Amino acid sequence: MNSKVTTLEATKKISQAKLDTRRIFLKEKGLSDEAIRKDVTIRKLKAEARKSDFRMAAIAKQEEITRQVAKAKADKLAAAKLPKEESPEEKPVKKEKKAKKERTEKQAKPEGKIEKPENKTEQEQAQ
Repeated sequence: MNSKVTTLEATKKISQAKLDTRRIFLKEKGLSDEAIRKDVTIRKLKAEARKSDFRMAAIAKQEEITRQVAKAKADKLAAAKLPKEESPEEKPVKKEKKAKKERTEKQAKPEGKIEKPENKTEQEQAQ
C-alpha cells in the first residue's frame, strides 16, 4: 500500500475515535441528538473523516490510471516486437504525379491576362 493511504487511514481512525468519545461525552451531558449534530467539534471531526475518505479515493483513482498507462505501454512494446505482416490490400497506393506539360502551361499563362493579337486580321477573326 501507499504510505499516504496508510497515513490517511490512521488519521481517519483517530478522528473516528475522537468523534465517538465526543458523542458519548455530549450524551452524558444530557444534550439532544439535534444539539449533538450541531456541535462544532462533532462537525469538525466528521469533516476530517470525510476529507480522509475523499483523499484515499483520489489516490486509488490515480493508482488505477497509473496501472492502465503502464499496461498500455507494455502492450505497445509487445506489439512493436512482433513482426508486421502487411497484406497487399492494406498497402497505401501512391498518388501519381501530374504531367510536366500541365504545370508548364499553368505557369506560362496566368489566367488574369488576355493575349492581344499581333495584326488586325487576327483581331477581326477573334470578334
